[in-house]
Amino acid sequence: MIAGVIAVVLLLAVAAYACAGGTDYGAGFWDLTAGGAERGKRPRWLIDHAMAPVWEVNNVWLIFVLVIMWTGFPLFFQQVFTAMWLPLALAGVGIVLRGAGFALRKAARRLAGRRLYGAVFAVSSLLTPFFFGAAAGGVASGRVTEATRASTDAWANPTSVLFGLLAVATSALLGAVFLAADARRFDAPDLTDYFRRRAVGALAAVAVLAVITLVVTHGDAPHVWHGLTHGVGLVFVVLAALGTPATAWLLFRSSGAWSRVTAVGVVGSAVIAWEMAQRPYLVPTSLTVAEGAGAETTLRWLGLVTLVAVVLILPAVVLLYRLDTRGELEPLTDADLRRPAGGER
Repeated sequence: MIAGVIAVVLLLAVAAYACAGGTDYGAGFWDLTAGGAERGKRPRWLIDHAMAPVWEVNNVWLIFVLVIMWTGFPLFFQQVFTAMWLPLALAGVGIVLRGAGFALRKAARRLAGRRLYGAVFAVSSLLTPFFFGAAAGGVASGRVTEATRASTDAWANPTSVLFGLLAVATSALLGAVFLAADARRFDAPDLTDYFRRRAVGALAAVAVLAVITLVVTHGDAPHVWHGLTHGVGLVFVVLAALGTPATAWLLFRSSGAWSRVTAVGVVGSAVIAWEMAQRPYLVPTSLTVAEGAGAETTLRWLGLVTLVAVVLILPAVVLLYRLDTRGELEPLTDADLRRPAGGER
């Protein structure tokens, strides 16, 4: 019973990281595709201002996922990180490089330095979600077993590649939707249209990739395919499908604020659908939740610590997101920093 509860917590943490971290990665994706220095100047300006207040806190969800994995499901953690050490290591390096690139490109004095750090940030924002998705696809396809050792086949297979592409596409979707809403907040109609068009394009890419993935999993990951087309997994697939046209419609409404909610619903529903499709396995069809769980005493303490974290940390994170989406966490500008104390001129 307690193992099942902790597994649900892990599921929700993965979904939260896919949505929060995915929005960050998506902003980096659009930074990469914005064009040259002049053409991409305004989109990159918006990306910098939108990400500045929250880009660090989004990785809290990843830390939460890792702690639950190695504490609550140590055998699962061992199998995944043994078989998938290369893509996960590359994703970890990507997180470090994109953070450094984002922070240093604004501090660099020379144009060449800003371009270098900007390229590191943008390319890492593309590769990191791909490698995370590829590792998840290897798990979904059942290639991560006790006997599996690190190999290309574990993560460079049809299901893994499609999961990786879906991770990139959903990140691009979330990034474009949130940036379109931020452009409205900054009263920049040209950027609103710019990111709105890209959000619709990303929605179409997500829909196409989702259909292709469903077809491929029929032969490459049959247990997951069955879970996605039956029961609870199917319910969340339908929710994601319904959220797709709803997001497109809301993007073109006057305010468009609710498009962020439906976009998060699309991505969150898709992640939960995959996780529900694996039941009762952590790794289809070789490791169940019960078999991969740690000692019951450990699980009970983990549940208690998780409850404390939810009570103390979750409200603060939610408040941060709320303040950010309402535009109350704008970074200081050069003019603000040069202004005399007390607002004197």
